[in-house]
Amino acid sequence: MTDDPFPDNPFDGNVIVAVTRHMNDDHPEDSLAICQALGGVPAATAARLSHIDGGGFDFEATVNGEQVPVRVRSGLRMTARADIRMEVVRLYDEALAVLGRPPRSTDGDH
Repeated sequence: MTDDPFPDNPFDGNVIVAVTRHMNDDHPEDSLAICQALGGVPAATAARLSHIDGGGFDFEATVNGEQVPVRVRSGLRMTARADIRMEVVRLYDEALAVLGRPPRSTDGDH
């Protein structure tokens, strides 16, 4: 479901599985905030990360009980796993600002 403008995904399946699993198991509220604020689905009640490529993130959001695909583009061309973490944190912080929510405490648990 990707529309990555860069056809060669720099991330192999192992990285994609590990990151999506971590986000979906440990940070589902982050994905939801990103989808609500930056993905065009403010009515979403849940969201799961489904794919990552060099150009952004694909989510499946729940809106009115139905699954809706959501694409959130990265602000940078991600080429390394560390880029993914940096970009998710940036998107989450941006989403909180858009939603008018206070930032999460900086306890290192992003």
